[in-house]
Amino acid sequence: MSAAPQGIDALVDRLRTTYARVSPDEAYAASLEGALLVDIRYQALRERDGVIPGAVVVERNELEWRLDPLGSHRLPEATGHGLRVVVICNEGYASTLAAASLHALGLDRATDLTGGFQAWKSAGLPVTPAGTGAGP
Repeated sequence: MSAAPQGIDALVDRLRTTYARVSPDEAYAASLEGALLVDIRYQALRERDGVIPGAVVVERNELEWRLDPLGSHRLPEATGHGLRVVVICNEGYASTLAAASLHALGLDRATDLTGGFQAWKSAGLPVTPAGTGAGP
């Protein structure tokens, strides 16, 4: 017999208990220590709000293929399962699902940014306009 259905809010809440999320300041510090920041926001949001310098842009529907260290379509940065990855969406919801999916691939150090890009920007951390060459 299958379990009772759960809504998306309950699923996100449950997934967030399985790993430690990071604040904007923690994500910034992690990036300085070699963590890979991965921006999964869609292009219109990047164009509207800017990008985080040094973050890799990977559309959400390609994330697993691009970050799987064993995958044939991986990014050069996807160097191994021990890679520290911080997934960033707009407000910190889709990134929770993305981080959980990366955990399922064995990327146990994957996490996401609490509050997403909007929290990063509000914290006064570096942001550049999209298309300036300073970001992806």
